[in-house]
Amino acid sequence: MSKQYKYSEITGAIIGAAMQVHSELGNGFPEVIYQRSLPIEFQNQNISYKREESMPLFYKGKSIGKRRADFMVEEKVLVELKALSEINKTHYNQVLNYLTAFNLEVALLLNFGENSLNFKRLINSN
Repeated sequence: MSKQYKYSEITGAIIGAAMQVHSELGNGFPEVIYQRSLPIEFQNQNISYKREESMPLFYKGKSIGKRRADFMVEEKVLVELKALSEINKTHYNQVLNYLTAFNLEVALLLNFGENSLNFKRLINSN
């Protein structure tokens, strides 16, 4: 039996939609092409999302400004897209920092730039 994680059903649906996009388009396009394609799969699969929504940033519990997230899915999971030849620690740290600053628990980092879709589920441990 597979281990269940918080929001695993939602993250699984997001990854499935992203795999469909990657399967159709492959790699090599700019990030914006994947940002425009993923909502089509979200709609096809009845996944509720907001694209590039301006979200409040927090520092020590106080709002300090806003930043746009690539996607917010089901109002629970932050989704950050990349289209790079490889993901490194800086990209993971960026998403972890977003989780903390947005006061969220779960994020997915999706990279469409590799031969196969690369994804990482990240958790805010704070």
